[in-house]
Amino acid sequence: MEQFEKSNTQAKKGLLEKIKLYLSKKTLPPHTDRRKFDHDFAISTSFHGVHNIVRNPSRIRKVVWLLVVLGSISLLVWQVYSRLVNYFRWPTTTSMEVQYVERIEFPAVTFCNLNRFQAEAAATFGIIFFLWNIVSKVLHLQEISTNSTGSKEAIDFLASERNFSITEFVKENGFYLNSSTLLECEFFGKPCGPEDFAHVFTEYGNCFTFNHGENIQAKEKVSVSGRGLHLLFNVNQEEFTDDPTLGFVDAGITFVIHSPMKVPQFDGLGLSSPVGMHTRVTIRQVKTVHQEYPWGECNPHMKLQNFRTYSTSGCLQECKAWHIKKQCGCLPFLLPGNGIECDLQKFYNCVSPILDHIEVKGLCTVGTHNSSCPVPCEETEYPAFISYSTFPSQKALKYLSKKLNQSQQYIRENLVNIEINYSDLNYKITQQQKAVSVSELLADVGGQLGLFCGASVITIIEIIEYIFTNFYWICILFLLKIPEMAQETGTVLGFFPPWN
Repeated sequence: MEQFEKSNTQAKKGLLEKIKLYLSKKTLPPHTDRRKFDHDFAISTSFHGVHNIVRNPSRIRKVVWLLVVLGSISLLVWQVYSRLVNYFRWPTTTSMEVQYVERIEFPAVTFCNLNRFQAEAAATFGIIFFLWNIVSKVLHLQEISTNSTGSKEAIDFLASERNFSITEFVKENGFYLNSSTLLECEFFGKPCGPEDFAHVFTEYGNCFTFNHGENIQAKEKVSVSGRGLHLLFNVNQEEFTDDPTLGFVDAGITFVIHSPMKVPQFDGLGLSSPVGMHTRVTIRQVKTVHQEYPWGECNPHMKLQNFRTYSTSGCLQECKAWHIKKQCGCLPFLLPGNGIECDLQKFYNCVSPILDHIEVKGLCTVGTHNSSCPVPCEETEYPAFISYSTFPSQKALKYLSKKLNQSQQYIRENLVNIEINYSDLNYKITQQQKAVSVSELLADVGGQLGLFCGASVITIIEIIEYIFTNFYWICILFLLKIPEMAQETGTVLGFFPPWN
């Protein structure tokens, strides 16, 4: 390393010696030629006002023009500086535009039962609520409020049920979708059924997505507003129940409307439809475009391994999956990726502490460009307006009771009617744009140069050439004069005897 630095130093010294040798061979132009060069530059430059200082015979006018030129240069420097400061603040503007279309993509809708498990299975495995809270932490970081008894029960359960698979338990004993739970399904007047829904795991257990990204219907676009997806669910309260002491006291269907290319995210976005109600949901499509850093916070180069399009929710899942797989050697079934599925023992002893560590240390963060999961550069959302009415009416109650061979009380306590449609065939684009582009900055600076000094790029090149030529002469002057001055100094010192 030291030899490399020495060779670099020697190379630099060799280059400087060559430059000095080259300049020492050049002759310095006479003083009159240098004066003539300065005069010619002053009267020929396109920088306005300079020739008025040189050519004016009156000294007073020369002083006045000098002050005018200096004042113009000062104003120019101030204006250009303020423009540069403003540009490097990376300002943005936001524009909103409504686009009217003939056909528009229908969103994906994920439905879950507010009660996650079958009553018989939950009674058999009473610890399942506590265990499921641990498992669901992988989707939503939360504190698990439990007492030491619950923890002891969990440890005893894990010790006795080593082959217990919570994945299979949820699939077999969670909410299911068939002809008994999905009584009616229509999509723009065409019948649909459970086969048109894709199964997904969420914090609500078994959930089902209509118009999933891999479903062929996702490619279809609707052309009529005011009509859409109509569903009639039977939540089977007697069959599906959660422990009310844990806060699960509602009955109905929770659902979230999202892009077919995104994973469902219930945290803060889920909507609810209670039993005995007809829920009408009117949606609009809103597209948001963010600028990349430094104008905005998005990163256009962010890609996900398990999702076709980037989203913060999908990124968070992959981030947590990476940390868990690295530390625990397994992967929770609620998270994307390939790997050995974590059993309950790993969930309790490794996955849950790692999730707490991720939250405390902020290892998976959202928002800014330098966070683990910045905002997407483009995202589609579906803001909804919801209205409710009592369902069914007295006449419809008798009809449904006879049709389903159930009591009227059963119909009131178990049926959920949901209708989702577009209000208009349009979508709103909210776009973040650069307030000042590079071309606008150049145009602004060029305008200031022309306004105050009548200058252009050609003028700047003229000034650079003038400065470079004078610098070249100064270098030659020093190379010629310094040796002469050193010789004269030595001669003078030779007259004085050394001090004794």
